[in-house]
Amino acid sequence: MKTEHTVFFCLSFLFGIAAAAAGYDAHAQLAPSRSSDYPNRPVRMIVPYPPGGGTDILSRTVAQKLSEAWGQQVIVDNRAGANGIIGTDLAAKSKPDGYTLGVVIATHAINPALYPKLPYNTTTDFTPVTLMAQYPFILTAHPSVPAKSLRELIALAKARPGELSYASSGNGSGPHLGFELFKSMAKLDIVHIPYKGAGPANRELMAGHVQLFFNNFLAAMPLIRAGKLRVLAVTSAKRSPVMPDLPTMAEAGLPGFDVTGWYGVVVSAGTPLAIVAKVQSDIAAALRVPAVNSRLSSEGAEPVGSTADEFAKFLQVETRKWAEVIKDARIRPEAL
Repeated sequence: MKTEHTVFFCLSFLFGIAAAAAGYDAHAQLAPSRSSDYPNRPVRMIVPYPPGGGTDILSRTVAQKLSEAWGQQVIVDNRAGANGIIGTDLAAKSKPDGYTLGVVIATHAINPALYPKLPYNTTTDFTPVTLMAQYPFILTAHPSVPAKSLRELIALAKARPGELSYASSGNGSGPHLGFELFKSMAKLDIVHIPYKGAGPANRELMAGHVQLFFNNFLAAMPLIRAGKLRVLAVTSAKRSPVMPDLPTMAEAGLPGFDVTGWYGVVVSAGTPLAIVAKVQSDIAAALRVPAVNSRLSSEGAEPVGSTADEFAKFLQVETRKWAEVIKDARIRPEAL
């Protein structure tokens, strides 16, 4: 496969993209607000995926620390469906006062190319707040799969074309596009079965209804430790310190393969910048708490806590990149 098809979910701060931060409403800087006493009531954090997945786990960890810091409850509201669009649309249409936070992942940058009729504009309807963390995926398999390595899996799939299936956390999700890249590079015929998040995907994987899944460490590590899943490779360019003996996909037979994911927070456009700055600062502080930092690191995620401006530029790069990947892979746009 040509190198331009190699997928990167990596942080792009060094690319030097000279673009303005997306989603900043010019009126927000002038609009009066009571940001000095923010928050003075509960805050809702919308997670557009079901409970149990990596996005949910990280969001609840951060929400707890924000609740402690603010003296106000931060309520995690799981609104799954349509590849994250349902929950993200709620965040887009929320009052721009900082009392609704939207958690987004790579699908936020993927969806504009995959769904031409999105009910919101990812650039103009949101103000980016922070990139919370990034992480690699790990190729996990049901224990009944006879392959013990990536090379053995490739051989098995070639011997049984169309018989194996893989789960994803939704059409157009990172695990979906990453696995399609794997199939393309290895020339495999493996059936795609999408689910509404990593939680349902893992339940079906453990039940043996699907055989494979590009999992994330946060959701998969407890299952791997319990012997409920087998892990074959990590998708990043470098080995993970969490499992240093686990080979990368590139080492195991697919040179150039590199896929990683991320978690971020946005608010609706027009939110006062003083509130955006406070939320960003307090989330970054939560990620620096030793217990949180060590937990994320132990589960394979790298805490980031970027500035709003850095996250805006990162989203611009990601959106352009995934539009090109979807076009090159000839993935058809989806209807909502």
